[in-house]
Parts: sequence; structure tokens; C-alpha cells
Amino acid sequence: MTEPGDTPADAPHVTVRAVETGVAAALVLAGTVVAIDSERIGAGWASDGPEAGYFPFYIGILLTMAGISVLLNVMRLWRQHDRPFVTYAGLGQVLSVLVPTAIFVAVIYYLGIYVAAAIFIGWFMATHGKFGKPLVALISVGVPLVLFMLFEKWFLVPLPKGPLERMLGF
Repeated sequence: MTEPGDTPADAPHVTVRAVETGVAAALVLAGTVVAIDSERIGAGWASDGPEAGYFPFYIGILLTMAGISVLLNVMRLWRQHDRPFVTYAGLGQVLSVLVPTAIFVAVIYYLGIYVAAAIFIGWFMATHGKFGKPLVALISVGVPLVLFMLFEKWFLVPLPKGPLERMLGF
């Protein structure tokens, strides 16, 4: 008998092994990229102290070693890691938040953070929250306006702007 929150073994799922292998590969890849790029900009010690890539180089090495360690652990416990990690239904719920968030981050470069945030907040409120259009419009426009005032006017910290903000002279 399964406990609440347990995943039935016969439900379509992603295994712990697959997730841990993916995380290990991502760590190795990220660490390698960081270490190689740090070498490119200088990862040594100059006469006036560490070069720009000194600390990132060692962080990259540590990330790579952590990824290799996770991968070795997965191989060592291969059979135990065959249990379910998440069902496909649960993974779909995670992706329904992760994919729009990744798109939001990518769109910031093209639209600016304020317009991208308005679209992002509005989309989430309408699709996941099922809020009515007047409230969606109020919140999705109001929050970026408050953030604009907070960062740009009070803290004097400029955030990425897009064509709309430039057109309006912000």
C-alpha cells in the first residue's frame, strides 16, 4: 500500500537515476565551461593580485568535481536509483512553471524587464490563477510600475529596458 505522496511504481515516471545523471552532466558541463572561460580571461596570479578568472576558475573546477562525484555515486548505487523520482504528470506541472520562467528570462533582453514582467505576471495570473481580466490587467501593469519606481527612481538602480521604455523616454 502506498502512502500519501508516494508514486505508484507502475505510473509513468522519471527515475532518480535519470534525474541525478542529468544533474551530474549539467554540473560537469557548467563547471567545464566556467573553468575554460576563466582560463581565457586569465586565471592566474598577477603582480597586483588574482586575475579576473582566478576565483571563477576554481569554482568551475569544484563544480566539475561535484558533477563527477554525483555521477560516480549514481553508478555505485545503480539499482537503488531505479525508483521513481517524479511521475510524468508531476513533471508536466513543474515544466508548466519552468518553461514560462525560462522564456521570461530570455525575453528580458528583447523587451526589457518591465514589459516582460507585465506579460509574465499577467500570463500566470490568467492561466494558473484563473483571475479575471480586470485584476490581471491591474496587477500585471501595477507591479512593474511599482518596481520601476522603486529601482529606477528611489534606489537609482537601472534595470534592463526594452524598446517601449526607450520610446517613452524612461
